[in-house]
Amino acid sequence: MKKSNLFLFTLIGFLSIPLVAFSLPAFREPYTDYEIICGREGGDLVISITSDPKSFNPIVAQETSTTAITRYIFEGLTRTHPLTLEVIPSLAKKWEMLDEKTWIFHLRDDVFWNDGEKFTARDVVFTFQELIYNPDIPTSSKDIFTIEDKQIEVTALDDYTVKFTLPFSFAPFLRSLSHDILPFHKYASLVKEDKFPFSLGLDSKPTDIVGTGPFRITKYLPGERIVLVKNPLYYKRDDCGVKLPYIDKIFITILSNQDTALLKFLEGEIDYYGIRPHDLSILGPKQEEGNFTNYNSGPASGSSFVVLNQTEGINPNTGESFVLPYKLKWFKNKDFRQAISYAIDREKIIKILMNNLGVTQYSPVSPANVAFYSDKIKKYPHDPKKAKGILTSIGFSDRDGDGILEDKDNNKLELSFFTTANDPQRGQIATLIKKDLEFLGFKVYFRPLVFNNLVTKLTATYDWEMILISLTGGIEPYFGKNVWSYKGNLHMWNTTGKPLGDYEIEIEDIFNKAARELNEEKRKELFGRWQQIVAEQLPLIYTVVPYSIYAVRNRFGNLYPTAYGGAFSEIEYIYIKE
Repeated sequence: MKKSNLFLFTLIGFLSIPLVAFSLPAFREPYTDYEIICGREGGDLVISITSDPKSFNPIVAQETSTTAITRYIFEGLTRTHPLTLEVIPSLAKKWEMLDEKTWIFHLRDDVFWNDGEKFTARDVVFTFQELIYNPDIPTSSKDIFTIEDKQIEVTALDDYTVKFTLPFSFAPFLRSLSHDILPFHKYASLVKEDKFPFSLGLDSKPTDIVGTGPFRITKYLPGERIVLVKNPLYYKRDDCGVKLPYIDKIFITILSNQDTALLKFLEGEIDYYGIRPHDLSILGPKQEEGNFTNYNSGPASGSSFVVLNQTEGINPNTGESFVLPYKLKWFKNKDFRQAISYAIDREKIIKILMNNLGVTQYSPVSPANVAFYSDKIKKYPHDPKKAKGILTSIGFSDRDGDGILEDKDNNKLELSFFTTANDPQRGQIATLIKKDLEFLGFKVYFRPLVFNNLVTKLTATYDWEMILISLTGGIEPYFGKNVWSYKGNLHMWNTTGKPLGDYEIEIEDIFNKAARELNEEKRKELFGRWQQIVAEQLPLIYTVVPYSIYAVRNRFGNLYPTAYGGAFSEIEYIYIKE
């Protein structure tokens, strides 16, 4: 499930592989229009997630296990309409552009934090100046709001008026202001005491997590469930004058095994289920009997990829290199990465594991993003002979005849390969990739990990060699700057903050230019060049593009799933039907 104020690229804990075209009955196609009607108050929604959150802190979050919860609690000044994709008001009721670098935002004066304090311009200034731009807080948001190493100046003109002064014109500015706003009165003292990065943890009291969103946390039982209750101070009302949200509670059950989630959905214990291809034969015929509908919301916007660790230096936790020097030499070789890409049989993944319900991926932009996707990129159709030839050309051969290749210095071509243990499908994809590589002469040690442990390796300890994982996506490529800037907080293959080569410098330049360029055609050209560079250099080796289908109980009104907004795209308007 998605909410439109989430814009940073974040790590995905599970991979829902869905429908492109399949001749099964009663799939509701994506909506082209819808109408929100007045609903009724009361009732509960029961959904599931695959792992516990890492925290409840949206500022430092880099994974969907956290943002899957915080999206209900916090809001931004703007939001993106889930169907039209237009930027529309949220905590700001309107805005005006004085010139390309100066914006005035007029805030709603009827908003309260869920602890009863009034929302004001001070909270907006605090979020930017003391959280986003705080050098001691590790947030990916800093990458987005830093334009060519310069910050945006945010000042309060009065309690409900905020002035944003940009260093340059900034094309994605309005959409970027969907960023969560946090309360000054609640967290300023934690910032002053240098405690904020570790606050809002899983041991927090529900009263410690204060937002303006439609729901608030009331209970968290690790490994079991999270309970959200409606925020009685939420400011929105429907057209009939009824306070929103309609639903009283959201029960979020933690189910690490998707087969268990499917069983609970069929038994009526949960209201939503993300469908895997092999579930279709079960769920297709049972829709009437089970009183649910299967929705096809269209192609997903995220990406799934293999990444190799190219981080140089000594790991302070072990006193040894993050990556063994001879392996680092392999990983930093573009030809080595291209050999891996040619080795991966994407079509086999689609045929065997996805029931032919997927498309190959070679670009950091999903084909679903028609505004920016470019097909003019280097592609890597499955070609083990070519892959083997590349490896031979850079010095690999089986010198001792044991079936495993060695490099020129006689080092065995062995590496560890991690992915998430929570999602069996991703594990199966990793297994196929392992077999593809071992066919060439690799020795691959496959080690599934709990999602949050994998995220820790990627973002904190850096003790890994190769990983299969996914990222969320979105409309605006610039919002992936936390991944693509070599200074970025989620630049996972190179955490040094220094460019690996000219191509990373060019990508940095492209993102800076695209931020300032207001002509959409020129921005598309810039991001097209970025896709070409990535497809050639392969810091991330892409696999397949998923699509999104899911089953939802027929008990909800105002349920209009969309590709961008997900199943419950406007959660405050969802109600339980009679």
